[in-house]
Amino acid sequence: MELHIYKNPDELSHEVAKWITGIIAATLRHQDRFTIALSGGSTPKALHKILAASPYKEQIDWSKMHIFWGDERAVPFTDDRNNAKMAFDTLLNFVPVPPYHIHVMRTDIPPTESAAEYEKILHMYFDSTPLSFDLVLLGMGDDGHTLSLFPGTAAVHEEKAWAIAYFLKAQDMYRITLTKTIVNRAARIAFLTTGPGKAHALKEVQEGAYNPDLYPSQEIKPVKGELHWFVDEAAASQLK
Repeated sequence: MELHIYKNPDELSHEVAKWITGIIAATLRHQDRFTIALSGGSTPKALHKILAASPYKEQIDWSKMHIFWGDERAVPFTDDRNNAKMAFDTLLNFVPVPPYHIHVMRTDIPPTESAAEYEKILHMYFDSTPLSFDLVLLGMGDDGHTLSLFPGTAAVHEEKAWAIAYFLKAQDMYRITLTKTIVNRAARIAFLTTGPGKAHALKEVQEGAYNPDLYPSQEIKPVKGELHWFVDEAAASQLK
C-alpha cells in the first residue's frame, strides 16, 4: 500500500490526473486496451474536468479506453445522483471514447437484472485474464464505505458474484455495485479521499483493528495489484 498526501483537493486532483495519464500511456505500450472503473463523488468530478482539458485530453488515447463504474444508485440517468450522468457531464461528453467501450450500470431495468447484465460484460472482459481492471478509482464515505459496500450489509462479504444489486434501507433505494472479489483482482486500485469528514474513518481503515462490518474499505486488498491512497492533509490529519 502506498499513501500519497497532498496539501488540498485541488493539488491532489492535478497530481492524480498526471499519475493516471502516465499509467495509461505505459500500459498501452504493451496491450491494446485500458480498462478503468470510475467512481462517483465530488473528488472524481474535479479529476474528470482536469482529464477532459489540455494537456491531459491530448495525452490519452481515448480510442483504447474502456469505461466501467464501481457502483450506481438505481435512479434514472437524468437524475443528478446518477454516477454515470456525472461522468458524462464532466468527462465522457468531452473526450472521444467509442460509445461501445462505455459500460454504464443500467438503471432503466430492474436493479437485479442490471447487475446480472453487468456480470456478463465483466466475464467477457476478464475471464481470460489473471487480473481484472487496469485501474479502479474508489472513494470512501465518512462511514468507511466504498463502492456500495456499506457497513453491516451482506454485500461487504460477497465472495462469488462480481456485480450485485440490493436494497439499502438507510437510503431507501437500490444500489448496484461491483464486489471486492472482482475489484481485488485489479492491477491498480486508487482511493481518492479528501476533507476532515473522512479523517476518522481513514485512521480506522489504515491503523485500526480489522473490522470490515464497521469499515468496509478494509476489504479492498488487491491480490496481486497495487493499492494507492491519494489523500489530502485534512483527511490524513488523524493518521500517525
